[in-house]
Amino acid sequence: MLVFFDQRLVILATPKTGSTAIASALESLAQVSVQRPPLLKHTNVHRYHRFIGPYLAAASKDAFTVVALMREPRDWLGSWYRYRQRDIVTDTNKQTKAISFDAFVAGWCADPQPEFAAVGSQARFLAPQNGARVDHLFRYEDIGGFVEFLEDRLGCEIVLPRLNVSPVASLDLSNATEARLKITAARDYALYADLLAARDAPYAALSQPPEAASAPV
Repeated sequence: MLVFFDQRLVILATPKTGSTAIASALESLAQVSVQRPPLLKHTNVHRYHRFIGPYLAAASKDAFTVVALMREPRDWLGSWYRYRQRDIVTDTNKQTKAISFDAFVAGWCADPQPEFAAVGSQARFLAPQNGARVDHLFRYEDIGGFVEFLEDRLGCEIVLPRLNVSPVASLDLSNATEARLKITAARDYALYADLLAARDAPYAALSQPPEAASAPV
């Protein structure tokens, strides 16, 4: 999470959306940079508005703009799967070296989830059903628009380095698992569909929460 006090701007670090590269490029410009532990680095929108937002508003006597990135849901899970194949993941219960992507996604859709697939949900991170949301949400796949927005707000050119790259792996899914994913991740897909619909309105905030799905995410 990065806080730009003078510009009244906060960037939330959605996991697996390039947050390490963003921090590397912008940390020197931020008044507050929270990079560890992961629980604090990846402060979600609910915790931000409950704990951090009120303090910043009281200190500055002003409102802050909160921005974040979101990745296509299946691709986001693929990034988690590939990340957990890396040697830096030392907890064997969380490693995915010995399982297929299909098994990983099936595990994510299960209740309860096995440890190797317990990676949270972008919908829960970005758009809790009861609470405030981000002001501007950008597609990870169109990160150029996100950078353009930041360049305008921060008044400088931004070049993102390529960091924290995970190994290549097969991301094939069976038809049955993909269908199950669409049901389980219904809120994530609805939120991402809103972003796709707003692609011609740069920087547009999503004013309405997605429809709540009957299936848990």
